[in-house]
Amino acid sequence: MGAVGLFWVGGERVAGMDSESDANGERPVGSPAAGVVHSLAERHETLATVESLTGGLLSASIVEIAGVSGVYRGGMVVYATELKATLAGVPASLLEERGPVDPDVAVALAEGGRQRCGADWGLATTGVAGPEPQDGKPVGLVYVAVAGPGGSSVRELDLDGGRAHVRAAAVIEALRLLAERIHEADKDE
Repeated sequence: MGAVGLFWVGGERVAGMDSESDANGERPVGSPAAGVVHSLAERHETLATVESLTGGLLSASIVEIAGVSGVYRGGMVVYATELKATLAGVPASLLEERGPVDPDVAVALAEGGRQRCGADWGLATTGVAGPEPQDGKPVGLVYVAVAGPGGSSVRELDLDGGRAHVRAAAVIEALRLLAERIHEADKDE
């Protein structure tokens, strides 16, 4: 992966990994998405996504990488709370007890995406992008989760900025968490 720098996600310039382009100037070869796609391709493993607040931004950042078709199985955008249960398999009781913005919900989304798409890895986002708080949860509270062959991980984020920045930063942090987990899996082998 590249060094930390600034790049564009969904029209928002955010801090993250480098965003160098390929020889045609078209592909973000140093982006966090490129790093995980290339790592998964080397491992012959696949990825699925389940998104709430990012609304497809995560999957869009992944599919713009050349060679992704051998890695990316697909994904779901489950913006409405009930779809988190019916499509992604989050237990309805968990959603009723804690609401959609919760670390265990994020893990269940990642695991549900992994299982339902038949992927080695699941990557999920849920949180409050704003502009208003949701169910007592503040704007900028985001959970990103990864489910993989060795188990699941979740990370709580407290993001500042407007709606577009929160969503873009959530994508970066989700990809960063996945990259860390892949790196850990590489060390374990």
